[in-house]
Amino acid sequence: MLLNMTAARIHPLNDLSECCSLGTGPLTDAEAGRYATLFKVLAEPARLRILSQLANGGCGPVSVNELTDLVGLSQPTVSHHLKRLTEAGLLEKIREGRTVTHRVRPELFAELRTVLQMD
Repeated sequence: MLLNMTAARIHPLNDLSECCSLGTGPLTDAEAGRYATLFKVLAEPARLRILSQLANGGCGPVSVNELTDLVGLSQPTVSHHLKRLTEAGLLEKIREGRTVTHRVRPELFAELRTVLQMD
């Protein structure tokens, strides 16, 4: 399967003669396990679509019904993916009366970016 990625999203390495390292240095076993779990949760196309919709809306709280309309998936499917993202700590679930919304936890994504940053 070929990925259709635009050049604007890929940042090429200028000098391939130098070895690069992860931005945080070598990971401990616990860190590697934690990040592997997070990336596994993110390795689902529907979850990435949900996250992109949340991010596109400013990462603010969005209801399941709103997300269902935005991503074109059924309510049970969206709820399942939101549950997985929330359990992993990538989203925050907010309950106000009968209304339940979800929002992105940007600090965790900042941490993931740091782990992947190549120096």
